[in-house]
Amino acid sequence: MHLDTLISAQVPTVDHVTLDHEAETPLYRQLAAILRDRIASGQIARRVPSVKSLTQEFGIAQGTAERALAVLREDGLIRSAMGRGHFVVPEAERPA
Repeated sequence: MHLDTLISAQVPTVDHVTLDHEAETPLYRQLAAILRDRIASGQIARRVPSVKSLTQEFGIAQGTAERALAVLREDGLIRSAMGRGHFVVPEAERPA
C-alpha cells in the first residue's frame, strides 16, 4: 500500500471552517462550537490543538482561543494539564 494512502486512512481530515467576524455570536463561542463538533465527529479524539495553533488556523487572538477552550472545559468536554495541553474527556467521564 502506498504511504500516502496509509496516512490518509489513519488521520481524520479536518474541514476548513472560518469564523464569521460579522456575526452576533462572539468569536470564542463560534470556535467552541467548531471544536465541539470536531470532538463529536472524532476529528479531535485525544489532544486538542494548542492555543497557538488555533490562533494561527483561525486568525484570532490568543485570548479568544483560551476563552473557547474554557467554555469546553466548563462543559466537561476537555481537561487541561498544566504544561501538557488540553485533552478530550472520554465520553464515559463526561457529565450527562
